[in-house]
Amino acid sequence: MASLKAAILIVSTTAANDPSTDAAEAALRAVFDQDGGGRWDLVEAKIVGDVTTDIQRQIVQWTDSADPVHLVITTGGTGFAVADHTPEAVSVLLHKQAPGLVHAMLSSSLAVTPFAMMSRPVAGVRNRTVIITLPGSPKGARENLQAVIKTLPHACQQAAGADSRALHSGGVKKLEQDAGLTPAAQQQPYTLTHHAHHVCTHGHSHGHGHAPLVRHTEPLSNDPSLGPTRRQRASPYPMLPVSDALALIKQHTPPPTITTCKVSPSLTGLVLAEDVHAPEPVPAFRASIVDGYAVVVPPGGDMRGVYPVVTVSHAAPAGGLDSGGGGTLKMGEIARITTGAPLPGGATSVIMVEDTRLVSMTEDEKEEREVEILAQGVKEGENIREVGSDVDKGALILRKGEQVSAVGGEVGLLASVGVREVKVYRRPVVGVLSTGDEIVEHDRAGELRLGEVRDTNRPGLIAAARDWGYEVVDLGIAKDQAGSLEEVLRDALRRVDLVITTGGVSMGELDLLKPTIERALGGTIHFGRVAMKPGKPTTFATVPVKNDAGERVSKVIFSLPGNPASALVTFHLFVLPSLRQMLGIDPPELPRVPVVLAHDFPLDKVRPEYHRAVVSVGSDGVLSATSTGGQRSSKVGSMKGANALLCMPSGPEPLPKGTRVEALLMGPLHSGL
Repeated sequence: MASLKAAILIVSTTAANDPSTDAAEAALRAVFDQDGGGRWDLVEAKIVGDVTTDIQRQIVQWTDSADPVHLVITTGGTGFAVADHTPEAVSVLLHKQAPGLVHAMLSSSLAVTPFAMMSRPVAGVRNRTVIITLPGSPKGARENLQAVIKTLPHACQQAAGADSRALHSGGVKKLEQDAGLTPAAQQQPYTLTHHAHHVCTHGHSHGHGHAPLVRHTEPLSNDPSLGPTRRQRASPYPMLPVSDALALIKQHTPPPTITTCKVSPSLTGLVLAEDVHAPEPVPAFRASIVDGYAVVVPPGGDMRGVYPVVTVSHAAPAGGLDSGGGGTLKMGEIARITTGAPLPGGATSVIMVEDTRLVSMTEDEKEEREVEILAQGVKEGENIREVGSDVDKGALILRKGEQVSAVGGEVGLLASVGVREVKVYRRPVVGVLSTGDEIVEHDRAGELRLGEVRDTNRPGLIAAARDWGYEVVDLGIAKDQAGSLEEVLRDALRRVDLVITTGGVSMGELDLLKPTIERALGGTIHFGRVAMKPGKPTTFATVPVKNDAGERVSKVIFSLPGNPASALVTFHLFVLPSLRQMLGIDPPELPRVPVVLAHDFPLDKVRPEYHRAVVSVGSDGVLSATSTGGQRSSKVGSMKGANALLCMPSGPEPLPKGTRVEALLMGPLHSGL
């Protein structure tokens, strides 16, 4: 049997709706091409949603036809998610089970991660076709197929009806030789060293949330399994200008998601995802804008004279004498009215109380009986707010993309026209994680032991993120152990939209963030070095994750340097624009303003620097910048009181006092008056 026919079935509702989101087919085709020994002809690939009948219908078309395929590979739907039905759909179709193939795939995966036990693969034979279910993760699917690919020709030949005696005539050794399974080759798929180049994450099928993309190039990060002697001595990541790094962040930050919120003070900081029109006018009735008397203006406007007070209108619901419900006002009558109260029917103007004089009272002296009006030249409509004069019904009051400020004007406007809920962009949730065996809680009692460092990054970053209005999850401290770090990050990516880590991004043997992101989580590192000071090893990555709805989404990881000043600078320069973009703010970057240096500023000879400074506005309106002092990256005190980052060029000589530079504003301006 020279050529074996295989078919691939992608089980994914997301991919069924948008085939461009599927990466598993390319991963599996690569395995057949590279590891299949030229024995396979991939005749067809199909995509179906996570629907049992659709899965079964397509498999039966391939297995029960007059010319069936030899092998059907499914990918996706084998995890614990509510929508994962592939094992159940396939099991009932099988005439023979193949537990050995299942064991081989699970053994391969368990050598990489204990989460492999969450997989539910199924394998067996229907009629003359071998069927195997693989994870939905491209990496997981690829690794599972690699674990069994060399034995599948033999299995398919037997299932297709080949003479079993003839197939086994040379014994097991010959079978291994024909399959290319030398002892070394047999063991290779089960060793951690082999998997270090494409670690399985099994997200789609194992149901724990991660579905990595296909990697067409080898990871650039160090392979932790090789030890310190074989690590790279220089960073393999290109040094990007800050502008290029910001462009990559803008390109790869996930788009904002829309949600519906009730109109309340909790809207503060959110961005509208739709235009908002007034469902009712403001005011909704003709209202007085002063305390005084509603009148019917006679021709000529001369209101001088004494008038009986026939009713009272207060700012209260209509229906009684004291709420404007006393009937229609006639010429020669007046009605006492308070600010904001509805005008009685027939009233055409309001005379201010200051333009009147009390003439007589009721017998109990509690009410006015007659009032003299002193005004002349009165015009109709004076001191009246007409219906819709503030906001007309149907008027556009807020535009899509406007941010609800803390000043309160937007919330008040929405409330005034009776809007009960609006569509906004969801506020992203941030997780903050410190890493390092040397890091201890900042509030731990007692003196530090040799080598210990109090955690300043996590509290500082949490405070900064909350001050900008984001919900923050404290992820604690992770030790410098690959498995522990991977577990913490996997859990974090289930709970938050963006993860901030500090430390572990340089070239040390225990700097595990980049290898964990690339090799264990299947993420993509978009940049790993930036030409700036401080913050050169700043890393930006995205990781594909399966959400609760079974859809693949992208989560963001920023791995910031461990030095405290570097972490806070890069948070404001890189992380905050990503968060603001997720929130729907455009443009997402911090505002830039021109400032004048208040004194000489030293420059770094090689890299541009983001100098921590205090910007003040003087009596002449000029913004001036003063350094916060020493700028060493480990000196967190350089951020104390800072409200700006000065964009300083590299150069051999200091910039003199009076030089104009750009500043990124992190906080309100100080007053130099």
